[in-house]
Amino acid sequence: MVRRVEVRGAWALVDADVDVDVVCLGESMVTFLPSRPGRLADVPSFARGIGGAESNVACALAAAGHTVKWVSRVGADGFGDHLVEAVGAYGVDTSGVRRDPGRPTGVYFRTADDRAAGTHEVAYYRAGSAASAMSVANVPVGEVWAGRVLHLSGITAALSADCLALTRELTARRPGRPLVSFDVNHRAGLWRGATGPRVLLELARGADVVFVGEDEAEEAWGLRGALAIREALPEPGVLVVKRGAAGVTVFEAPIPPLPETLRGSSSSADRGGLLAQFPAPLGGQGRGELRDQPQTARTRPTTAGGFREGAGWGKITAVPAPRVDVVATVGAGDAFAAGFLHGTLRGLPVRERARHGHLFAAAALTVPGDHAAPPPRAHTDRLAALDDDAWGRLRLGPGWTGEEQEVRTS
Repeated sequence: MVRRVEVRGAWALVDADVDVDVVCLGESMVTFLPSRPGRLADVPSFARGIGGAESNVACALAAAGHTVKWVSRVGADGFGDHLVEAVGAYGVDTSGVRRDPGRPTGVYFRTADDRAAGTHEVAYYRAGSAASAMSVANVPVGEVWAGRVLHLSGITAALSADCLALTRELTARRPGRPLVSFDVNHRAGLWRGATGPRVLLELARGADVVFVGEDEAEEAWGLRGALAIREALPEPGVLVVKRGAAGVTVFEAPIPPLPETLRGSSSSADRGGLLAQFPAPLGGQGRGELRDQPQTARTRPTTAGGFREGAGWGKITAVPAPRVDVVATVGAGDAFAAGFLHGTLRGLPVRERARHGHLFAAAALTVPGDHAAPPPRAHTDRLAALDDDAWGRLRLGPGWTGEEQEVRTS
């Protein structure tokens, strides 16, 4: 069975009997992690790893038991070989990765200190990389839309004009597309000129599930607080505002409106509509059917934080983060997105989705590299189901993800 979707003025046939939970599209690079703290100029040696926002999410979801496909481009070089093999070792389907004989695989080096520290250094060698050549001409829509969820990030849009056009195409609202997850991932250094913030806001408005940090929203858009961010992004069915150690605030739209093409109306008041189809509980290893989210009455928050009276932004859920003994912060945002999508695919309530996000992030925060295997499902389910008091006493340190590891609640 196939579904018929309109793409760039033409019709494409996409397999509707999908057997992939999530497709992640974006660049992955070979990372070089320092053997000791210090300036890049002083570090004598580096250990090789892999890193990339979307492939990080893919690896975490595959390790959690979901079927995941990574779509990208790498060079026809040894680093490209390493990336494909390393990502595939997590159980990710890498058949959507193309080899580019004329462009190299991206690499980067970083220091050992926290990204937020003033002494932190990152040296990227990704200009002209194979992934920067991704475009609407060489990335088949059927392959990208072959899953229940498509996960993207703002980093891809910053790589090149072709990558931006591709990201715009994939976040355009049209019948037949999968649930689109978008992590803003504002990286000011990747953008040329001052267009980045505006473009990221445009792309986020086209997505169904959006992840954005309070700090990056203030840096990029001058917005302070979760309510102001929601007012700027009313379209996504689910908006997750990350507040660092304080946790997250999740906004849910209770009634997904039909897009104009299905509604037969030319009204602009809907601001794009919502094509999201939210999943029923999938169970097992995360496979199953999607269904429409039940339509419930809209809630109407007050005008606090810039909300207009009667705007109808839906349900707001604040979910605090557990205390974590942090080893390194790199990859924690990607791990949170993976945990939240893990809960989404299983049809869990928003609080449990966010708690799974926190637990996946805690796994990444307590290891030195970009990747950490998520805890066993029974382990995360047990912790995510704690009452508020016990959740508030959680303290997670290195090694906590082991199934037999005792987790502190003091």
